[in-house]
Amino acid sequence: MWMQSRRDFLVASAAGALALPAGVLLAGPAGKPVDMTIARWAGAKRLSNAQIDEAAGKMTAKAIEALGGMKRFVKRGDVVWIKPNIGWDRKPELAANTNPQIVAALVRLALEAGAKTVKVGDNPVHPAGKTYESSGIAAAAKAAGAKVVYLDKSRFRKAAIGGEIVREIPVYPEIMDCDVVINAPLVKHHVMSTLTMCMKNYLGVVENRQVFHQNLPVCIADITRYMKAAQSRLHLLEGVRVLTGHGPTGGNLADVQVKMTLAAGTDPVALDAWGAELVGKQPSQIGSVVHGQKEGLGTIDYRSLALREIAVS
Repeated sequence: MWMQSRRDFLVASAAGALALPAGVLLAGPAGKPVDMTIARWAGAKRLSNAQIDEAAGKMTAKAIEALGGMKRFVKRGDVVWIKPNIGWDRKPELAANTNPQIVAALVRLALEAGAKTVKVGDNPVHPAGKTYESSGIAAAAKAAGAKVVYLDKSRFRKAAIGGEIVREIPVYPEIMDCDVVINAPLVKHHVMSTLTMCMKNYLGVVENRQVFHQNLPVCIADITRYMKAAQSRLHLLEGVRVLTGHGPTGGNLADVQVKMTLAAGTDPVALDAWGAELVGKQPSQIGSVVHGQKEGLGTIDYRSLALREIAVS
């Protein structure tokens, strides 16, 4: 059971003053569209696991709405791929995979925006048959109207991604053939990269990803640049439950903190910087964030963006 602290409640309540009525396209200075939104839970303090998941879905919808709505990113007739983290045979409360109700909310929003088809899939480490089921993502995505795709290892094809280190690597073509890719990971500890968040989540579109381990910060920037240049322009980073140790696999509730927040936006570096701060890290401590900014993929200073914070209940 999660209990919200008084400080978190006051912060969230104050943030709620920034929220605008439904249907209003938020803009920053000089009418610039909002780059990033942060949604915090300001509802009931004591929540069961099921209620936490339900709240995650609500925060997702509100964060996308505050960003300008899903129609800003998805056009009528688009084929959309939602790329969560479904890497591990773990239940939602263990914070090893993206919350299933976040995925479901994104599916519904994309379909409501006019998407022809919404696909959900990842290239997991544990067997997909187990990860898709135990994470709750397959059931939630199907219920929301998505086509759940189990990536066929034989279908990966080499693609020239033109990176600083990774020049080419097998990529799943069905993902790249989509009109829109929505990147939807969570914040969690990673034994090699300190944290895994938006940028590193792209490793789930490739095969033979052990090549990235030779220099994770640079190689993560390589795949992020490739995806950014393609069709991945919307990111949602979950901080509802975060894994603070023994990642990326997890498996122990003692390593999980319930933060009841998430962020959405167009800048994966900025979102990862926010995610680092969420778990008490400096963005400058995360190699992929530092290198991502160096390569012009985004900014560490997410507060410099057109930013909106909202309270959700």
